[in-house]
Amino acid sequence: MRETSIHKHFSGIQDHRVNRTKKHPLINIIFIALCAVICGAEDWVSIERFGNMRFDWLSQFLDLSAGIPSHDTFNRVFGLIDSQSFARQFMLWAECLAEKLKKVVSFDGKSMRATKNITEGLGPLHLVNVWCSENQLVLGQELVSNKSNEITAIPKLLELLELEGATVTIDAMGTQKEISKLIIAKKANYVLALKGNHGNLHADVELYFQSVLSGKLTVKSYEHKVIEKDHGRIEERHYYTLPLPKGLRAEGWEQLNSITMVENKRTIREETSAELQYYISNIHAKAHQEIADAIRTHWQVENCLHWRLDVSFNEDRWKSKLGNAGSNMALINKMALNLLKMEKTAKVGIKNRRLMAGWDENYLTKVLLAVKN
Repeated sequence: MRETSIHKHFSGIQDHRVNRTKKHPLINIIFIALCAVICGAEDWVSIERFGNMRFDWLSQFLDLSAGIPSHDTFNRVFGLIDSQSFARQFMLWAECLAEKLKKVVSFDGKSMRATKNITEGLGPLHLVNVWCSENQLVLGQELVSNKSNEITAIPKLLELLELEGATVTIDAMGTQKEISKLIIAKKANYVLALKGNHGNLHADVELYFQSVLSGKLTVKSYEHKVIEKDHGRIEERHYYTLPLPKGLRAEGWEQLNSITMVENKRTIREETSAELQYYISNIHAKAHQEIADAIRTHWQVENCLHWRLDVSFNEDRWKSKLGNAGSNMALINKMALNLLKMEKTAKVGIKNRRLMAGWDENYLTKVLLAVKN
């Protein structure tokens, strides 16, 4: 039988089923679900149907002497798989895909709306995802517990990722002193969003920029401006970066060296809106272009990852609430996305690549083998 990177990295996941119920090997269930999702499956029934319709093709990769699992079996088993162990294996697999090419690594949260459990009074699953813009790959996922928030999830991901030389970007929720220390300990840089919930630091940075830009203080300001026009919309982003001022209350922020203000102006037809955003970084102000690029690149996690998961994979409509099934299927979606991104021959979007994989078994094989074992 042919082996893939999926066999190599995911065959060792612990199987929590009772021995007498292990009719189908766990790798079969993971592999069939992944292939089905690549080809457009969005629920348990369609995963089972894919398995039955592609039985002969699947037989070249798996021992299917026990047949194809039922949709109930897929649901039950994915509910039993330990989501943390699965996520760790995913990260090891993704590291092999990304290799060392990591310039900007972005952390951001996303909810799976349809997993809200009204009966048990639980909100939707909330996940922190890690996106590498250089490779256009998902590097990791951490589930945020119902009694916690992203602040507890981000350090777990930072501990496991190889980040040396990269620039880590996080939105305001993750802008914490301990997180800045963890990033520096990983030999990486940081650009962290700053908002009103950071109290004195946000107020001091805001006041300092007002004083400098109004001419009350004479300080060297490094500036960078970008104008983008698209479909009747004009966006202007003006970046102002300053060295960390003496006297700013910045105790506890590891190697903090600069502060940045971004003035965003958006004009749609004749209506203009404006917004100011603030950031802190360990990168020196003279490297202001690097900071500006990191700020701009951070939004790829929304446009290139979360948007694709919602639009191309319909993730917000995944309703499974049994055990760990929701978070585990979120990982399957990300595995599918990474494989589809690694396949470079098809010059079409992700949605069309999924269609191609569903239509053409040869192309599906190419997607699976896009990553070396």
